[in-house]
This record gives sequence, structure tokens and C-alpha cells, in this order.
Amino acid sequence: MKTVSISLLVLLSTVCVTGAAHAQNFDGPSVGVQAGWVENKVRNPETDLGIVAVDASQDSAVVGGYAGYDKTIGKFVLGGEMGLNFGTSDTVSGGSGADRVSLNSKRSFDLSARAGYLVTPTTLLYGRGGYTNDRVGTTVVSATGTSNVSEDRNGWLVGGGLERMVTDHVSARVEYRYADLSDGEGKYDRHQVMTGITYRF
Repeated sequence: MKTVSISLLVLLSTVCVTGAAHAQNFDGPSVGVQAGWVENKVRNPETDLGIVAVDASQDSAVVGGYAGYDKTIGKFVLGGEMGLNFGTSDTVSGGSGADRVSLNSKRSFDLSARAGYLVTPTTLLYGRGGYTNDRVGTTVVSATGTSNVSEDRNGWLVGGGLERMVTDHVSARVEYRYADLSDGEGKYDRHQVMTGITYRF
């Protein structure tokens, strides 16, 4: 986490002091790649195998991509985005001895709207909110055997960040997101800090 935080600060500093060659708005379609840090935090979540007894969290690197469309209206930017991400080692495990539980997030995707304000013609401060989905594999090991199931966990996300044009068509951004993928009384939360490079058509 410390290494990720330092990297984000370096990127944010670079983005803030690097000027774009020409003023460029945020209109139109875009695609991008992103990477960063994710924490999955669970407490007795309800699954297709029932409520599983695990209270733990797991940090992991995450990589992915996204595509979106934005419209600039004066100093405001409105848009939508879809993204797909994969964690590298984000299995949350609990239990001991013959009784063990693990939840593995295989992939996540999201559909969200975002709204921002142009602090300068090339710097956008924005917030986002929308729908997210995780494909999660659950494994329960007990004295009577092993059970496995894969299921889609639906939830919502909120977040915000800073994006800045660094060339006529390329922008860089840093963003924080929180997602709630809980079902029933159990908890399944996700925190992300992401950096991204966007190409704007």
C-alpha cells in the first residue's frame, strides 16, 4: 500500500505540473487502460453456499480497461463509462484446520455515470457513481468435503478523481472508488485506487 500511495502521489504531481500542448476539451468517445490497488473486505457474506464464516480482507494489484463518452457543457463535463478489471492475488481466505473458506474475485465490470468541473480547460475534477458486478468463486472446505460455486455479486459504486490532458488526445487520471457488493446481512466491500491513461478520439 505504501508503494502504491507513493506511485500515485508521483503521478498526481506529474499530471498537475504537465501542461497540454493545446487546450483540449473532454468531448467525445474515449478508451483507456488502468492499474492500481484493490482491497476486498468481507464479513460473513451470504453466498450461493449460504452464509460463510470469514472475516478478513485482501490487498491486491488490479489491472483493466475502460471505454466511455463525455460531453462538455460550459465548465461542466457529463459522461458515462464501462470498465473491466482483474485482480492479481485478491482471494480472501478464512478459517483454520479442516474448516476453511476462500472467495476469489475472478473479474469485475462496472457501468457508471460521471460528472465533473473543469478547474482549467485541461484539468477535470469529477465524481462517479453507478452499477458494478463481481464474478466470485467461493470454496468451502470442511470435514465432510469441499464445495465450490461461482456467482455474480451485484452492487453499486461511488468515487471521484482528477483527470488532465497531457497531449492533444491523451489524458492521465487518478481515482478512488468504493463499491458495496453485499447481499443480506453480510458485508462484501471493495476499495480501489486507480491510475489510468486515456486516449480521446
